[in-house]
Amino acid sequence: MALGPARALGVLSLLAMVGLQVASGLAARPERFTGLIVALLAASAVAFAAGAWGTRRALAAFGAAVLTGYAAEVVGVLTGFPFGEYAYSDVLWPQVGGVPVVVAMAWGGMGLAAYAVAATLFGGWARVCAGAAALTAWDLFLDPQMVRLGLWTWAADDGFYRGIPLSNFAGWLLVSALVMLVVGRVAGDAAPGRGLLAVYTVMAVMETIAFAAVFDPTDPLVAAAGGITMGAFAAPAWRRSWQR
Repeated sequence: MALGPARALGVLSLLAMVGLQVASGLAARPERFTGLIVALLAASAVAFAAGAWGTRRALAAFGAAVLTGYAAEVVGVLTGFPFGEYAYSDVLWPQVGGVPVVVAMAWGGMGLAAYAVAATLFGGWARVCAGAAALTAWDLFLDPQMVRLGLWTWAADDGFYRGIPLSNFAGWLLVSALVMLVVGRVAGDAAPGRGLLAVYTVMAVMETIAFAAVFDPTDPLVAAAGGITMGAFAAPAWRRSWQR
């Protein structure tokens, strides 16, 4: 069956993102690729959401997730709540209120993908909880990678997971739950579609490979922690989607 324009854009954006992730893993300064990778992630997620929900609803859901994530980051930078004490470097730009714009876009893109995973499996409050956990699972990759690239720093580097404090993951669960609520409010009962499942799965696979075999030095612990946790959401979501 032929792809519609939105889904075709989603596939092209996702493939371009994969290509850039490969290039960044081989580059001397991989942080230079971060902004464009996030932009392609967001474009792919919005395109797939548009194919499933319609363009207006997809843009509204993405915008709501972006604003929720951005507000949480601004509060976090200013007060240390809910993630803990941290600060962004000047590598990612532009920044508004001390928060890089691409960080807010990442909340939106992966927020839609994690919502789709949860919505494929559950309804109601179980969907909110599963989506929050699925999005937080991504941070098992994200924080170690971004800290090693110098994109942000923690006030204390003695956290239990690669120097990252437990408060960070508690904060992610809280903010991710809010993201699930606002996305669900916009998406309603519309089916999430398999495109967003692909976005979530591709991120899980690429990050696992990167930490296991590409980054110098490699980090098998992060590869296993992130890969197993994200896989625990992606695998049953795919199984359920094919059963429908």
